[in-house]
Amino acid sequence: MNRRRFLQLAGLVAGSAALAACDNVNPLGQPIARAREYAAGLPFALPSLPLGEGLGMRDGFTALARLTFGPRVEERQRAAEIGLPAWLEEQLAPEQIEDEGVRLLLGRFDTLNMHAHELHAWSDKLFDDEDRATVPDELRQATLLRQIYSRRQLYEVMVDFWTDHFNISVEKGDCFYLKTVDDRDVIRPHALGNFRDLLWASAHSPAMLVYLDQHVSDKTHPNENYAREIMELHTLGVEGGYSQQDVMELARCFTGWTVKEHWWRGEFAFDPAKHDDGPKTVLGMKLEPSGQAEAEAVIEKLATHPSTARFIAGKLARRFLGENASPEIIQRAAETFLQTNGEIRAVLRVIVLEGLLKFPAGEKIERRFKRPVHFITSALRQLNAATNSGLALHEYLARMGQRHFHWPTPDGYPDRDEAWLGNLQPRWQFALTLAHNEIEGTHLDLDGLLTALNAHTPEEITDGLAVLLLGQPLPTTERNALLNALKGADDELPRVLVAGLIASPAFQWR
Repeated sequence: MNRRRFLQLAGLVAGSAALAACDNVNPLGQPIARAREYAAGLPFALPSLPLGEGLGMRDGFTALARLTFGPRVEERQRAAEIGLPAWLEEQLAPEQIEDEGVRLLLGRFDTLNMHAHELHAWSDKLFDDEDRATVPDELRQATLLRQIYSRRQLYEVMVDFWTDHFNISVEKGDCFYLKTVDDRDVIRPHALGNFRDLLWASAHSPAMLVYLDQHVSDKTHPNENYAREIMELHTLGVEGGYSQQDVMELARCFTGWTVKEHWWRGEFAFDPAKHDDGPKTVLGMKLEPSGQAEAEAVIEKLATHPSTARFIAGKLARRFLGENASPEIIQRAAETFLQTNGEIRAVLRVIVLEGLLKFPAGEKIERRFKRPVHFITSALRQLNAATNSGLALHEYLARMGQRHFHWPTPDGYPDRDEAWLGNLQPRWQFALTLAHNEIEGTHLDLDGLLTALNAHTPEEITDGLAVLLLGQPLPTTERNALLNALKGADDELPRVLVAGLIASPAFQWR
């Protein structure tokens, strides 16, 4: 079967004639032998499972699609076995979830556990011989591996959320190596912990101080960038009740907050000589001269401010429930934030248990368009594909517009559906190359997948892949039309279906 015929058949599943635009797709090469060896050693294997209970759509598939980077069969089985509320509680205690497989996968990345000064010295040593992209490349590859293979899925989803909330681009100065430290020491330890602790760690993060130019701020020229963003983007929100005067006063408080250079380069430091030691007033709070403690007092106030509670609750609700999340749920989540002094787990329980899992009968949960990272991870996870998270996958993410840690502005990658609707061609290209095993370092064992699904006939293959990828069988009319069109596809039928389903409008949403 030629490529054009393949695309015509895939278009029936994709529901879009524009899929034909991928006729000239440029594959990234056949999988190398190492990828197949890598696949054989993955910590997970797809269990043999008949279609039915635990695998079908029902009400849980959409919830799991929001709470994971794509619901694998194991998660669907576990949620069906113990119920979604109990599954949620398991995920809210990631420290109790064994994840040794991922730890082993990350063992090849030497930079992940280096201190900042070691990363800088190591990068300097390589500067003449290698691209300085090595450090952020390892962070990107490790992040994608965690998103695909970690059993601590909700934790990784929250790491992704806070990474956007406290956005730092590796393109800015020393952030190319400091972001590795920020990810390890700021975002990950507090992703499901207490918001005050997370905010405090972020405020003292050298990566954040460099990214927002705080490290060069002094009493003669206070830089307002961080003072503005910590209120507008990190805590109160743009309508949170602060003024330009508050920004200017807080910028004075932060003068002297900087980053060490030379031997201990990349560590937080406070330089009293650069600090404005005059009295200040921020958000009505009068601050007498006290050096570093001035800004820290404001951080404490911001962490538990009612506007912060509303802002964080609203962002979390929109992430998990949709852009039109219920104001009542947001209000209850905000109240919980204040009652618990910012316990992130408690806020998530309200949003998930009272919102996502108790949606009014007869109403449909608002759909969310998959951002590029979620699109790629869900395809790989739900198909049990093997990957070494090599550069080929990250090339696709770059084409789709969501390369990890590369969003240039402090607001983080957009969480609005409309921001991602206009760049679909790279998704179709990805679907085709994945189905044909043409992504270097990534391998789809389709024969093994169909054996696990006990799918042999065209009807069984169609139903099995639809339930696996979409959470439910295709409607009868579409299923019959597809089967008729696929007559004669023979051995190519499974790959046609995989590509078509991944490229389909249904798979773009969760």
